[in-house]
Amino acid sequence: MTDRWDYLKHLAHGYDRSIVLRDLMDSFGNDVWNFAYFLTNRSDAADDISQEVFLAAFNGLYAFRGDCSVKSWLLTITRNKALHYLQSAFIRKVTLTDKLKRGSSPSAEQVVFDRLDNHMVWKAVMQLPRKYREVLVLDFHYGLKQKEIAILLKVSEGTVKSRSHRAKKRMSDLLSREEEV
Repeated sequence: MTDRWDYLKHLAHGYDRSIVLRDLMDSFGNDVWNFAYFLTNRSDAADDISQEVFLAAFNGLYAFRGDCSVKSWLLTITRNKALHYLQSAFIRKVTLTDKLKRGSSPSAEQVVFDRLDNHMVWKAVMQLPRKYREVLVLDFHYGLKQKEIAILLKVSEGTVKSRSHRAKKRMSDLLSREEEV
């Protein structure tokens, strides 16, 4: 089975990249924004980083070689842009926090309980150190294989396994403490 995006590695100069970019944004825009948010914990930063990611993808479209999936390629760009953002002098000197804003939920009890559970899990994920949060999000949310995660994070597969194990342990501890409250 061939990947829908296989044609990108054969994209010739002169092809209208704006069509491809629009398709990439439609297909992966939410993934890119969410990953940027998971890394920075700021919605305004995720907005800016997402724009930078797709600008970089647009400029590097002809250079895509197909060594990894398009999703991995975009998430790698996202990670690099987010890390650059986090290392910038402004962010190191000024710390601003955004609180998650939740709208009112429908009155159905099950929907309320599901949202509370979901909120509790994501709240716990956001409390993890970035290196653990990245592994969990890339594995469970984006469905990347350990090898892809290792390549994206530029670490060994053993490190991915170790971080995944530690992240799951910390999540278990955080969620069990939350249940006690």
